[in-house]
Amino acid sequence: MSNEPIIQLAQRMNQLPPYLFGMINQRKAEKRLQGDDVIDLGMGNPVDPTPEPIVDKLTEVVKDPKSHRYPVAGGLRNLRREIAKQYARDYGVKVDSDAEVICTIGSKEGISHLGLAIVGPGDTILVPAPAFPIHIYAVTIAGGNVIRFPLSDEETFVRRVAEMCESLTPRPKALILNFPHNPTAQLASLDFFREIVRLAKKYGFIVVHDFAYSKITFDGYVAPSFMQAEGARDVGIEFGSFSKSYNMAGWRLGYGVGNPQIIQALAKIKGYYDYGIFSPIQIAGIVALRDCEPDIKKQVEIYQSRRDVLCRGLENMGWPVDPPGAGMFVWLKIPEPYSRLGSMKFAMEMMERANVSMAPGIGFGQEGEGYLRLALVENEHRIRQALRQMRRCLPEIGAMTAAANY
Repeated sequence: MSNEPIIQLAQRMNQLPPYLFGMINQRKAEKRLQGDDVIDLGMGNPVDPTPEPIVDKLTEVVKDPKSHRYPVAGGLRNLRREIAKQYARDYGVKVDSDAEVICTIGSKEGISHLGLAIVGPGDTILVPAPAFPIHIYAVTIAGGNVIRFPLSDEETFVRRVAEMCESLTPRPKALILNFPHNPTAQLASLDFFREIVRLAKKYGFIVVHDFAYSKITFDGYVAPSFMQAEGARDVGIEFGSFSKSYNMAGWRLGYGVGNPQIIQALAKIKGYYDYGIFSPIQIAGIVALRDCEPDIKKQVEIYQSRRDVLCRGLENMGWPVDPPGAGMFVWLKIPEPYSRLGSMKFAMEMMERANVSMAPGIGFGQEGEGYLRLALVENEHRIRQALRQMRRCLPEIGAMTAAANY
């Protein structure tokens, strides 16, 4: 009989399912250690370099010993001012950089810690699904209840939110939005945001908008900010990120803009949990906002070209595909007979047989089952290579599917 103590974890751990993307990443790492050249279309992890002026500023500032001290928890004042200038320049929205802007360790951290500031036991949060996992599990970790409802067209979406607010007791505490959407790449209009603000004021809920893909837009589309809707700052907060626009994913720099009371609550939580972002990274972020708009445009052109290569290749394989108008992913329905495997099994078979990593739709909730998310992070040559390898192994997967069904 073992004398080892029994480790008892918190009850909330039982509410967190296995992280499917972690399983995919673990197998990808194992195969690479074995010498396999796995083409990664699974994670939205940019492989293109961070713009040179940003890197130069970081290396300059990091040499100053004064920058090695604890930073200002809510963000350097000059960075917050630059974020406010961006909102004025890009969206025509005047923002108080002292009261209505906070810097975060990426948008994911901001959303996670905001859950602890606004959600408690018994609170209900509305989340359209499929959804980026933290939109659901930030609520779960905070002790709240999530009500998921299908992502739909704007008119149906607004009607469903109104119906739930009328029928639920107590009424929902918050609604989490994410446009351009990850994983589906669905877009939103400014009129849609106006309707959401109207409902939020009528029913008294908070709006949290994840705007991580604000600048990655194609074919002339410009993504509206939630803050452009009249009255948005009365009811909500919008999170942005440097990760995608400036290829700064590993730098972990993001921000929140919105209602002063919500910003203050998030700052209070963060004051207990962290000391903010390394100052040289924040200063480099100022350079990004001031000087690197041309770099964003070049990067968007690269993503759009990769999108076209990937979508054409999938269409040539006979797969139905809807080219995204924004973001860095293609949301793809698995055709028959392969869909019978389920998205997780199909993704793992592609990993094993084709050396191509992709994100299974089930990782974004049950509503994503039957779909795959393919990232546009690899260069065009690698994307074409991935398509060839996928095409070669499809007969094997098809035969396996037929045998299993038999």
